Amino acid sequence: MTLTHTAPTERPAAGRQQSRRRRAAAGRREQRAGLTMAAPALILLLLFLVVPVLLAFGLSFTNARLISPNPPRFVGLDNFVRAFTADPTFLRSTLNTFVFAAVIVPVQAGLGLALAVLVNQKIRGVTAFRVIFFVPVVTSIVVVSILWKFMYQDDGLINSFINTVTFGAWQGTAWLNNPSTALGAIIVLSIWQAVGFHMLIWLSGLQTIPEELYEAARMDGASPWQQFTNVTWPGLRSTMVFVLVTITIAALGLFVQVDVMTQGGPVNSTTTLVYHAVRKGYREQETGYGATISLIFFVIVLVIALIQRRLTRDED
Repeated sequence: MTLTHTAPTERPAAGRQQSRRRRAAAGRREQRAGLTMAAPALILLLLFLVVPVLLAFGLSFTNARLISPNPPRFVGLDNFVRAFTADPTFLRSTLNTFVFAAVIVPVQAGLGLALAVLVNQKIRGVTAFRVIFFVPVVTSIVVVSILWKFMYQDDGLINSFINTVTFGAWQGTAWLNNPSTALGAIIVLSIWQAVGFHMLIWLSGLQTIPEELYEAARMDGASPWQQFTNVTWPGLRSTMVFVLVTITIAALGLFVQVDVMTQGGPVNSTTTLVYHAVRKGYREQETGYGATISLIFFVIVLVIALIQRRLTRDED
């Protein structure tokens, strides 16, 4: 009697154990498959992100040179002291970087939003305008910089246009050779080149806002400006955060336009932190000092990103 009563209860228990073992084995197989598929990306991140950051951190405390018969020597904080006290170009490049970002971020974000609102209208030919505004984004920034460099020349298209419009009253200037206009010229180019990308991001955010909200606002007698402030802008909060972060990071990392158009001149009026780090680390072969500038730049970007994150979190 005992055997006949215990056998039926043992079989379901054994079945449940087998089922749990099968699920555990399937979970392990899925985990191995996931790690296998993620391995290439993880390896690339390790080789091209983690390792370079660690190397830059170590080199920033040495006097290493790119090509030198002498081995690197530990110098402590000498490179950091040199950057803030004995290198006026570093201080000027820091100022230029912040000025560039301070102008680019609000202007490019605002202009991109305005263009997105315009091309979001249901009118004929709006797709063509979207393509026209987006073409500079998919064009190589090197090619764009070369073209604008020719346009900024004394006899370039911009000065010729100014001369024609003003009937010869103003002949223009050497935009890239004048310390007071060189950085502004690069700012104009950068806004023109990248505004189409942020217009597209704003546009994607606009199209996620339900049309019923606008219909309700119009029924309540809301003006177009009231519809924007009470319906459109609140619906674009998450998009706004993304746009501001991407523009800020891109603006702080300005390099290509400077390298192609001015090489940091005239009189260091367009040099930036990234350009100064590359120039010191590779062209002048001061690898240790270039790594120090890169580390300072990394800390600046990290602090700004944390501040933006804190501000947006408080708003949420």
